Amino acid sequence: MQPYRKTEIAVGIFVFLGIMAMSWMAIKLGQIGGLGSSGYHISATFEDAGGLRAGADVMLAGVSIGRVASVQLKDQEEALLILEIQNGVKLTTDAIAAVRTKGIIGERYVRISQGADEDTLNDGDELEETESAINIEDLISKYIFSGKE
Repeated sequence: MQPYRKTEIAVGIFVFLGIMAMSWMAIKLGQIGGLGSSGYHISATFEDAGGLRAGADVMLAGVSIGRVASVQLKDQEEALLILEIQNGVKLTTDAIAAVRTKGIIGERYVRISQGADEDTLNDGDELEETESAINIEDLISKYIFSGKE
């Protein structure tokens, strides 16, 4: 019975290590509970977030540099976004944040355009310049109802 006992222990250790590795990957890739994320936070206020949700990408020059940590209502009329930016990425104080759509009917993301200022944003700072989401339904209704009767 001894050889079977050693095999059972080896299989148990192998299964345990496999479960630990899968858990670590889930935490790192899924950013569960903030354990898989690191970076600094900046805020941005938009008139219309256009259905943007927490976890959406933040992109600079077409490269993902972070994610939207939270979307909140500010003063009952504006959307306050908290953006988590990767360490090592420096955003200028005059950068512009815009809510955009990937493709025609794709998901929403925040696009950052760097400014010319040399000063950079730090943890807790706010982006002053923002562009709200373009609402296609509003554009279509303006076009339809702008005709002369």
